[in-house]
Amino acid sequence: MAICTSRNTTVRVHWTLDTPTMPHLQFIRAGKTLFIHPLHSERTVIGRSDRCDVALPGDEISRIHCVIERKRDGWWITDRSRHGLRVNGEAEKVAKLSDGDRLVFGSFTSKFWLQGDDSLRRPTGQTPRWEGQPEEIVDVLDRGVAMVQAQLRFVRGARKDEILRVKLSRASLGGPGADIVLDEDLSARAAHVRVVRGRIMLAPGEVPMTLAGQRVRESTPTVLGEEVRVGTHGFVIEVVTVEETKELDSFGQMVGSSLKMRQLFGQLSRVSAHEHPVLLTGESGTGKELAAQGIHRQSLRCEEPFVAINCAAIASNLFESELFGHEKGAFTGADARQDGAFHRASGGCLFLDEVGELKLEMQAKLLRALESGEVRRVGAKRAEYPDVRVVAATNRDLRRMVREGTFREDLFFRLAVLTVWLPPLRDRSEDIGLLAKTLVTRNHPGATLTDAAVKEMLGYNWPGNVREMRNVITRAVVMSGPLINADSLVFNPWSFEPEPEPQQQKSYELDPDAIRAALARNGNNRSRTARELGIPRSSLLYRIRKYSLG
Repeated sequence: MAICTSRNTTVRVHWTLDTPTMPHLQFIRAGKTLFIHPLHSERTVIGRSDRCDVALPGDEISRIHCVIERKRDGWWITDRSRHGLRVNGEAEKVAKLSDGDRLVFGSFTSKFWLQGDDSLRRPTGQTPRWEGQPEEIVDVLDRGVAMVQAQLRFVRGARKDEILRVKLSRASLGGPGADIVLDEDLSARAAHVRVVRGRIMLAPGEVPMTLAGQRVRESTPTVLGEEVRVGTHGFVIEVVTVEETKELDSFGQMVGSSLKMRQLFGQLSRVSAHEHPVLLTGESGTGKELAAQGIHRQSLRCEEPFVAINCAAIASNLFESELFGHEKGAFTGADARQDGAFHRASGGCLFLDEVGELKLEMQAKLLRALESGEVRRVGAKRAEYPDVRVVAATNRDLRRMVREGTFREDLFFRLAVLTVWLPPLRDRSEDIGLLAKTLVTRNHPGATLTDAAVKEMLGYNWPGNVREMRNVITRAVVMSGPLINADSLVFNPWSFEPEPEPQQQKSYELDPDAIRAALARNGNNRSRTARELGIPRSSLLYRIRKYSLG
């Protein structure tokens, strides 16, 4: 059991016992645990630079010291340093890791564990199971999401003139015991409705049902405005667009008490329930991979694999093999048939991190797989069709890259169906204290963060965001011990180059006058207008209706 503290209360969260625990590194000094680093992604970089996933101080630590990767046959560590790496006392350049292996780099000792402790387990109640969703998200707004929902408007019978929003993906119509009660004289399963992305399908039950005067004998899609009759009741199907503002105090392993983060958590929670591709944007270190993991864990695919790929780390000549796999003998060194990321993620989620770093020829190959669902191993004759949900992330402005010709427009629209922006830490300073204390509790057992240290953190700009904060705290514990005071903190702002402007939707692009002008420039062609504004066509249509521009 873990204790999670929100703004007003302390909530005890029980953790599932049947969930596999997460592999992690346990850093040890003098027999005591310095900190624990969960291996969230398939690739973890350790070194002195704050750009690394684990930043360690000391001249004996290289800028990039070693890399730990999860491959098809297990976890491997590769030495990238000038100072050397030891695994179980032996100098190694490349080694496969086993549970409990002892790693030494510089003056640091770490143990690799395939099994984690209870603090790394997933809380119960975060992954509800349901079939489908009774709405379709058409836009992600600054304060929430815009969704298309279906409703029944009764035109005859006891419920005439009533309007009923359909809130279940599958519901029964009829008498007592039905999800939607029409009257007491009908059976509970008189008829059935099913909602697929905001559209209602009818299914017959125990009472004759007609659609536009024709008997419904099998699952049948409806047309807006057609009357449906069940017994003496009649209703027509309508579609409405609603805006939902939802606020949460946390999402997955992400925490925050600021308004921006509570709204972000609400957006991510709603997005999780759908199958659409998601594009996560924001500066480096804002938590895009944690957001992707949270989306997966709260989705229908939560029991299936989450596979993360760092697009910036894939060599051009290995791109197809890494993503699509290869057959034995397909090229020199291909000693066995190997699955690609699409295969490993089948049934689950494929997270494409740093997707803006892909070269144009790689973008074309990725686009074909996303459009057709077809994956062909290098050297294979037959195509395969793995079932994956794609979540991508970037710190680059992809719309600007599209205009400059360095990112494919068709791939952008394929990935950016739902776009969520993660704010930088400097724009939500009220979260700094909560984040720092959470990181200390989560990664540094027994360490204490003083009020003076928190005050010092509040005065810093955090160019590296949450990743930099984690590294600053780690450095303080390693260098000064478990009591983290203001003079224990060492900041390295010069180690972060200026980031490209985050891909946040600009207010002028959402202004009604700007949309009206763009429509005029494009001869009222809505597809071209959407491309110019850098938003999905569904988002443009929503705004045209919202601002009465059509």
